[in-house]
Amino acid sequence: MAIFKIVHITKYQYNWPIKESINELRLFPHNFSNQDVIDYQLLITHNPEVEYYHDYYGNKVANFNNLEAHEEMVIESRMTVQVNHSLKIPAFDSNTIKDIEKEKSENITLLRLSYPEVIVKQEEIKTILTSIDVANKPIIEIAQLCNQYIFDNFTYTKGITNIETTIDEILTLKKGVCQDFAHVLLQLVRTFGIPARYVSGYICPYESGLRGEGATHAWVEIYTPSQGWLGLDPTNNIWTMDNHVKLAVGRNFYDCTPIKGTFKGLARQTLSVCVSIGYEDGRHYEEINDVLLEEIPQEVKEQISYIEQHQQQQQQ
Repeated sequence: MAIFKIVHITKYQYNWPIKESINELRLFPHNFSNQDVIDYQLLITHNPEVEYYHDYYGNKVANFNNLEAHEEMVIESRMTVQVNHSLKIPAFDSNTIKDIEKEKSENITLLRLSYPEVIVKQEEIKTILTSIDVANKPIIEIAQLCNQYIFDNFTYTKGITNIETTIDEILTLKKGVCQDFAHVLLQLVRTFGIPARYVSGYICPYESGLRGEGATHAWVEIYTPSQGWLGLDPTNNIWTMDNHVKLAVGRNFYDCTPIKGTFKGLARQTLSVCVSIGYEDGRHYEEINDVLLEEIPQEVKEQISYIEQHQQQQQQ
């Protein structure tokens, strides 16, 4: 059993004032059988009114508008969470794909989470499954073999992928980060008909030195009839442990995006994220990352450049 105090600070900065920033947050830790939320606090620049609801997958979601003109917006999420994964490795489970077909036919969510994405390199996915010999094996063994394959054949490398990187591109690069590896694992197990969902959260630093520690993290949960949802972390080739803190679940990253939104105005924006994790024994860990944002359209770039040039001329 472990208790973590996590502070997640997201800072948007703009080189010109923008307004009417509309945002959607999925930064709320799950209450489930192995995770209890002791305390939670959300702080936002200008203290806007926040509306809450639960989405299709049961995630708590917040919406807010920041209507005033501003050059900076800070969203601070503070939580205290207790995690207790009593079993680091799932119990022996002989359930196969055939054993879950009836349940899938009666549960639209499980069925929805069983379909792989439509990708160009689907034949490569099938070749991988053939190479690791998953036919006629139990669900848990198939998932574990797929997890092992990704760990052995893909290189953990920061800075070469972003939120727009496709599964096809990851299969070509054979490199990426936790989000990329989660998407590949989802494609593999879903191709075999196993219900699986993307999970966003944190992996808190541990003595074992796991990859992706101290920052936002992603992994996968597979479903078995006898044990329900079980977490697999392909970045580290492990089942989820006491240091995995869960925020949101969904079909892919886009269902679990911690923060997404839009605004009015022509401005260049930068995004930095700081995650601070504190332990009961006083240990503390902090990581700050500058996030690569989606590419803005060329037309917008030209308009921003024109405004900047005009401003510089006026100042001379």
